[in-house]
Amino acid sequence: MSAISNPLIAVSFEACRLMTRHHAKTFHFASHVLPRAKRNDAYAVYAFCRYVDDQVDLAPDGASRVRSLAMLKELLDVAWEDNPTANDARDFAAALPWLAAFRDTIRRRAIPKNYFEDLLAGVAMDRGEVRIANWEELDRYCYHVASVVGLIMVHILTEPAPELLKPARDLGTAMQLTNILRDVAEDWDRDRLYLPLDELDKFGLTPDDIARRRMNEPFRAMMRFQIGRARAYYGHAETGIAALPNDGSRFCARLMSTVYGAILEEIERADYQVYQRRVRVSFPRKLWLALKARW
Repeated sequence: MSAISNPLIAVSFEACRLMTRHHAKTFHFASHVLPRAKRNDAYAVYAFCRYVDDQVDLAPDGASRVRSLAMLKELLDVAWEDNPTANDARDFAAALPWLAAFRDTIRRRAIPKNYFEDLLAGVAMDRGEVRIANWEELDRYCYHVASVVGLIMVHILTEPAPELLKPARDLGTAMQLTNILRDVAEDWDRDRLYLPLDELDKFGLTPDDIARRRMNEPFRAMMRFQIGRARAYYGHAETGIAALPNDGSRFCARLMSTVYGAILEEIERADYQVYQRRVRVSFPRKLWLALKARW
């Protein structure tokens, strides 16, 4: 891709790149294999998603979260308007340096607005205390906060053929399950428990076990079960990854799948101890996984 001709939009894309580099190190690492145009558009979408998360997570109380969600819905309307009113465009653009790039991306890639509306619905699920009753609820949550991002990325990486959509959704589910297993303690500290209550009960566990950070065999057995489920979803996504263009898009998706899947291996190596520290994949191992995924 040649340099972006509009200097204001070029500055906006650079703001998106910096946001991604700072907040999404794994994705920023994997994105370098993409063609520049796709890479820029992926950064623009990430910037929007990051902004949404921050607005809701940083709200001090329930009323503030409701106001934040209303503002985000208004922001979506402005982003999709062909000619937003001068005041709306000026007010949002002054505060949101990434917005011009986001507007440019969603138009060129013809990304459906309902994907972003579904994302906002998912963020709303994180308000206040979170308890998940069963897998059906967790599957729905994973769709809204992660799988829709996979569906959006299909529009950036290639033409959105129907056979690519379910694998993209499955990859999002796999990655969100990985996040949940890695962040059990951190989520609990925020009064959020994403592990299904009926499945905890099946393994003889209760929310109190999570609160007290009890590391025992029932917890390990539950984690093994959840890791197996996540790996099954990574496997389901492979057909879609293999069908992506071989211009870096396929490699990028496989690299994200491989690196995120390696988090599950790190959890196993730590004997499922996710209470004491956040499990990570080291940068040298990411490089090795990149070589492995490329091969």
